[in-house]
Amino acid sequence: MAATKYIFVTGGVTSSLGKGIISASLAKLLQARGYSITIQKLDPYINVDPGTLNPYEHGECYVTNDGAETDLDLGHYERFLNVPTSQANNVTTGLIYQTVINKEREGAFLGKTVQVIPHITDEIKRRIQLLGETGDFEIVITEIGGTVGDIESLPYIEAVRQLKWELGNRCLVIHLTLVPYLAATGELKTKPTQHSVKTLLEYGVQPDILVCRTDRSLSQEIKRKIALFCNVTVNAVIESVDAETIYDVPIMMLKEQLDRVVLSKLKLKLRQEQPDMAHWKTFLGKLKNPVSEVRIGLIGKYIELKDAYKSIAEALIHAGVENECRVKVEWIHSEHLHEGNIEEKLAGLKGVVVAPGFGERGIEGKIAAIRYVRENNIPFFGICLGMQCAVIEFGRNVLGLKDAHSTEMNAKTKHPVIDIMEEQKDITAKGGTMRLGEYPCHINKGTKALHIYGKTNIKERHRHRYEFNNHYLRQYENAGMIAAGINPESKLVEMIELKHHPWFIGVQFHPEYKSTVENPHPLFVKFIKASLGSYEL
Repeated sequence: MAATKYIFVTGGVTSSLGKGIISASLAKLLQARGYSITIQKLDPYINVDPGTLNPYEHGECYVTNDGAETDLDLGHYERFLNVPTSQANNVTTGLIYQTVINKEREGAFLGKTVQVIPHITDEIKRRIQLLGETGDFEIVITEIGGTVGDIESLPYIEAVRQLKWELGNRCLVIHLTLVPYLAATGELKTKPTQHSVKTLLEYGVQPDILVCRTDRSLSQEIKRKIALFCNVTVNAVIESVDAETIYDVPIMMLKEQLDRVVLSKLKLKLRQEQPDMAHWKTFLGKLKNPVSEVRIGLIGKYIELKDAYKSIAEALIHAGVENECRVKVEWIHSEHLHEGNIEEKLAGLKGVVVAPGFGERGIEGKIAAIRYVRENNIPFFGICLGMQCAVIEFGRNVLGLKDAHSTEMNAKTKHPVIDIMEEQKDITAKGGTMRLGEYPCHINKGTKALHIYGKTNIKERHRHRYEFNNHYLRQYENAGMIAAGINPESKLVEMIELKHHPWFIGVQFHPEYKSTVENPHPLFVKFIKASLGSYEL
């Protein structure tokens, strides 16, 4: 295989322009032209990983197969490319500094003064090239978080400058900027883009391609003006108009010929005249032309920030498309739910997802919602803490264990139906006590779960600390809540379901992390099917 090529995606003017979606869209197009490709994210914050960040701060924490707690952009990468990511795909400033400081403590620098240049930038460059050196990828796209000019991202931009110098035409820089429309003058303004590129130039980096976010089309005249002031060719000024859905963006970038320009500048062959986007276009067609609609309640405690449940929301979209149905998600705050208003709050919903989370806030609302859907035969899907709440609710209201709870919320409960594993009780570091990443699960015969998956042995990703307490297993199974899936090594319960309910399933893992455009997750697909009233064993 020829030497790996590197594409860097930087952002300017403002945050949240969509570097992750542009990176994923370009990667999809290059993949569809036959190139092996991966994407990594460099995050400028000093946390070692997003695992301890409040979801209100950073949205959801995405988990890879190898147990890395990463940025939610990695979810976009996997959903678009249908290729798993790993620890190497997400790097933070915290991780970089931690590595360099540990090396310094071990004496690796032979008493030299440790500095940002070369020590920090060398570590950044090493991390950037880790994926390229595996031999698995012809192209690595590296998205640099933050905005050019931020003090935090300076070492990353400097590392890019050095790599461009060292690797020559094996490197390419795409800069994403904003071209705002001023209503007062009726004009699109290029000055913010000019200033952003000027800032990048001050750091020694000349962008090769500009992707301009805008709410209306750019004229040829404006493209020429941007090209002239920013030292790029006119065909390298790419417009990215606001899209109806993120899944439109690869097709929009195809029309703008972003992939052709990139391959040309990297001196790579087109391989085929048009990328194979047939499956993607079919998906988009179904997404935009649903045959039916279904209202699903998503009950969580971080719903003010939709990104806190990003993977679940996208998995519901994938499942909707598979059922040719528009999934209308009703976001319901668990703190606002109680026995007195549950019927009113859940009125008209055809299915309910109870979301994952940590901590006591909003727990009783989730439990009240689960009781309502269990007693009224409404399809229920509990994920992680959602499954644990279903176990607590069943213990209290069916088994008569009035004090049933998780020791996470009530350490002194008489009935710890959800508890921490014995071997983890002495671990104090956050994250150290968690089951993280992919674990096997054996699905039992005669279960809905087996019908849904179509196989007995599966692997799913985890991110949790507390487990079903097996001391209560026989009691639960005798009353109709069965362990549908078990971890073959630890014998921990992975899936529960109710025998006498049309569709009531709880899972200890996070199936949403594995749902992609090409492979919507079967649990979500069948949950939507059940919510439409058409699921049959």
